[in-house]
Amino acid sequence: MKQENMLFTPLYIGTKTAVNRIAINAMECCDSDENGNPTETTYRRYERHFEGNSGVIVLEAITVSYESRSRLHQLSVMPRNSKALSKFVSEMKKINDKPLFIWQLTHSGELSHTDFSRRVCVKPLPGFGGDLLSEEEVEKIMDEFVLAAKIAHDCGADGIDFKLCHGYLGSQILRPYNDRKWKYGGSWKNRTRFAYETYERMVREVNDPDFLIGSKVSIWEGFPGGQGSAGPDTAIMDLTESLDLVKGLEQRGAKFIIVSAGSPSITLALSQPDRRIPDDAYLHHTFQKAVKDSLKKKTAVIGSAYSVFRNGKNNLLAVKPEESSLEYWGNKNIKDGVCDMIAIGRQSLADSLLPKKLEEGKSDEVNWCTACDNCIELLIRQRNVGCCTYDKPYSEALKKIRREEGALKGKHT
Repeated sequence: MKQENMLFTPLYIGTKTAVNRIAINAMECCDSDENGNPTETTYRRYERHFEGNSGVIVLEAITVSYESRSRLHQLSVMPRNSKALSKFVSEMKKINDKPLFIWQLTHSGELSHTDFSRRVCVKPLPGFGGDLLSEEEVEKIMDEFVLAAKIAHDCGADGIDFKLCHGYLGSQILRPYNDRKWKYGGSWKNRTRFAYETYERMVREVNDPDFLIGSKVSIWEGFPGGQGSAGPDTAIMDLTESLDLVKGLEQRGAKFIIVSAGSPSITLALSQPDRRIPDDAYLHHTFQKAVKDSLKKKTAVIGSAYSVFRNGKNNLLAVKPEESSLEYWGNKNIKDGVCDMIAIGRQSLADSLLPKKLEEGKSDEVNWCTACDNCIELLIRQRNVGCCTYDKPYSEALKKIRREEGALKGKHT
């Protein structure tokens, strides 16, 4: 008797239902207009996502402030964007009204780009730093997050992902490294104040039990003083705070937790496992299970780092190819209670139609992500981001950038 494919069973998230258990992870693609509104390029990307019939689609990191941001052409969620974002949601829902559309709200903090914005920090981190935030400035940022959540709700989004991962401001405040003596640092109570109070305000001010609020969390950042480390000067893993955080978020209304790890600007291969040595993908399973065991059954746990498994053709050793694929591990981890849903990031750029193709038994037609990370290179270079393997305009753009850079270097040698 053929076993049920768990990836294509429905999942309740709060009061809403995801039609399947594949989510599109938030993937920044640097293609907004000068005011942070979606462009035709943005529309094309998300049209493909909605055509792919994922259970959840997470809108890429959309900044609550243009004063401090990491990307020149980053989507933003401020009053000036309301009309454009309302139209965007409406058009996507016309394509397919089944996927739950969740927006990842972010503030870049010490990852803000100094060429076009103000870099700020909670405590200077070697290689990053920035203007030291005051308590009043943090409170203003909290106001911006709350306003952004209200705008998302009013524009028709199904919920928001309050970003607490990958080295952005939410992570920076939570880290043990933030041992500064101030309202938002030092003790665990102080370091969770920003997250918890913002949650409480968002729930209260949006005032809609059907609106989904949750967070993507880096369970362990993998460097001294990072999230999930045992102290401000050690990289030793101690998940006590991370697991206490997700329980605290659940108590304050979180309906889902997207489990991640690493900080791409520091520990990229932990966040997005490297195709040459993809073994960190297994570590993510441990993090997902730890979060799942810490929360009540009603809170959906969404796991990341599945793209590198591909169709079983990867560089993982000591496993059979048929037991080393994205589909295999997604099914197994859902069935075994490791997570409730899986999220794809790089794979969503390679083939947004993955869920539809897998459900129709057409896995041989999937454009499998090669984990070449050329899309990440485009992101770092502040260019429009897409798949350089399967989408020719992006591969041509990257070749052109490299040629121009090579010619420039030649002039200076």
